[in-house]
Amino acid sequence: MEVYLVRHTETVCEKGICYGQSDVALAEPFDLIFKNIISQLPSEAIIFSSPLQRCVILAKYIQTKIKTISYQEDERLMEMNFGDWEMKNWNDILPEQLNPWMEDFVNIPASNGESFIELHERIGSFLSEQIVIVSDKPIVIIAHAGVIRSFLCHHTSLPLKEAFQNKVDFGQVIKILL
Repeated sequence: MEVYLVRHTETVCEKGICYGQSDVALAEPFDLIFKNIISQLPSEAIIFSSPLQRCVILAKYIQTKIKTISYQEDERLMEMNFGDWEMKNWNDILPEQLNPWMEDFVNIPASNGESFIELHERIGSFLSEQIVIVSDKPIVIIAHAGVIRSFLCHHTSLPLKEAFQNKVDFGQVIKILL
């Protein structure tokens, strides 16, 4: 089965802002980038999307351009919850909070947020409940960098602490075979 992991395009947030599950808008114009994404997708698919607007806008655009067998938003596809750090500049997060997380982001949660292992468990739940029951039709998943890195760790058995070896650019499409 073909699975297409698609990261949303750039947001309106300035570089260096931690926005995780904050529902921030996409930077415009994005039509040209959306067309490039469409050119890399199958002509029909089952679409799953994070419910955050930066993914939903792209997912709904894709839905209008390809034959959509089904479309569903799933909260488990949301980016990591950064808790108290949401919408803060990474440089403004207190070192006594940030440094332990930077040293072990897999197990240590952001302040009042979640750890990468918790995000990874969400993605594992999604995979076991949604992907396993899907037909042989291609699947397009519109999500975030952390979510896509988690998928790739599940797919390749890459240790979570190595997840950032998987570069995931804005608007990138990654095709995997399950």
